[in-house]
Amino acid sequence: MTYPEDLEPSLVAEPVARLITELSRLPGIGPKTASRLTFFLLRSKADQVRTLAQAILEMREQVRLCERCFQITVQEFCPICLNPKRDQSKICVIEEPLDLLAIERTNQYRGLYHVLHGHLAPLQGIYREHLKIDALLARLRTEPIEEVILAMNPNTEGEATAFLLLRDLTPLGLRVTRLARGLPTGGDLEWADADTLGAALEGRREY
Repeated sequence: MTYPEDLEPSLVAEPVARLITELSRLPGIGPKTASRLTFFLLRSKADQVRTLAQAILEMREQVRLCERCFQITVQEFCPICLNPKRDQSKICVIEEPLDLLAIERTNQYRGLYHVLHGHLAPLQGIYREHLKIDALLARLRTEPIEEVILAMNPNTEGEATAFLLLRDLTPLGLRVTRLARGLPTGGDLEWADADTLGAALEGRREY
């Protein structure tokens, strides 16, 4: 077993060290934070720990991807795709499910979504075929979409993904727009405040 940096294996029980190791694999969780979380759980009531463990297992077993937009859901289709009041003529293309939550918080957009589940990153082995691009093109050929909003993150990978999508979308003759430049370059949509993101939606431009 590989132990987190600064953790002396002989000083802690093996199950504790193993949990620290697994928690430290999570994004944004370093060895020290993983250690604090582990010892917090160790001091917690058994029922509380079981509830947390059960919630993690149920999430992994029950959550699936929407058959239409690939947002996370527990049904065949997500609530947004099932909502007839959403604007069926607009589709906002995003990188990750958390981006949808960020945009919904603005209360500025009432259309549909399509989640790519990533962005182009050749150095990390992520290419076009790893994204939900072909599924997007299939939707655009069968659904009454008039405008495609590219809501990629304003960074190098997001720009590359947007250019690739533009190349694929141009032959379809649809209106393609991009979020306005109120967003900081290099940032992620999920961290943008609602006012800034809302302004970016309102000021979107032809792409």
